[in-house]
Amino acid sequence: MAGAGRTIAAEDMPWLTASNITADPETGAGRWTDDTLARAIREGIGHDGRALFPFMPYANYRRMSDEDLASVVTYIRSLPAVRRQNPPSEVPFPVSRLINSMPAPIEDSVPEPDTSTPEKRGEYLTTLASCTDCHTPRNEQGQFLPGMAFAGGNILKFAEEREPRAAANLTPSPSGIPYYNEELFVDVIRTGRLRGREITDLMPWGHYRGMTDEDLKAIFAYLKTLKPVDHFVDNAMTVTPCATCNIPHGGGERNK
Repeated sequence: MAGAGRTIAAEDMPWLTASNITADPETGAGRWTDDTLARAIREGIGHDGRALFPFMPYANYRRMSDEDLASVVTYIRSLPAVRRQNPPSEVPFPVSRLINSMPAPIEDSVPEPDTSTPEKRGEYLTTLASCTDCHTPRNEQGQFLPGMAFAGGNILKFAEEREPRAAANLTPSPSGIPYYNEELFVDVIRTGRLRGREITDLMPWGHYRGMTDEDLKAIFAYLKTLKPVDHFVDNAMTVTPCATCNIPHGGGERNK
């Protein structure tokens, strides 16, 4: 069923559907052009001309180089066709109107990123991996909180039978991950375990474990350059109100 699409009900958005992007000509992307796929990925315009809901992180993919975009489209074309008719998205009003202003055309080609240092390479990779989308807390309007980049606290849901989890603070703050070194970071992403403790697969380490050592080390190098943000998040503790991000999460009361 790879690429066959699904509804986003588990994330409390039952009105949103991820499209079937396999090669099936009737229910998938078999009749879409490469340009149609490219426009959806980087510009946020669907094959039918509608603005895509930003759960599809096209705002981050705008930085994807032309070469990387071509590779992504080529990979999508390789997916075996799956005949699966998904319901259309029915984004509720007024959100359906607000998202119309978000897509924007790519006026020129996007060159290869500057990856001359591990830190710059890591910044590009974390952008495409959309790390900030989970690890930066948002307000009630869905906007990132200023000064809280990678500081955690965002509540993540994936399936009804699992408890929600708050994303971790990834900054070098004492309440973040200052104790990580390069070896530990790579091991956590490779194994899904932190010193014997399993980390939730709401963090998609199962996908990222396929990255090369060079890529993972570059991501860690970039994370070490982040501004430290004092924001305590601990899913092992009771969920309490947080005065820093205004999101109730584990250990929230410690942020005063």
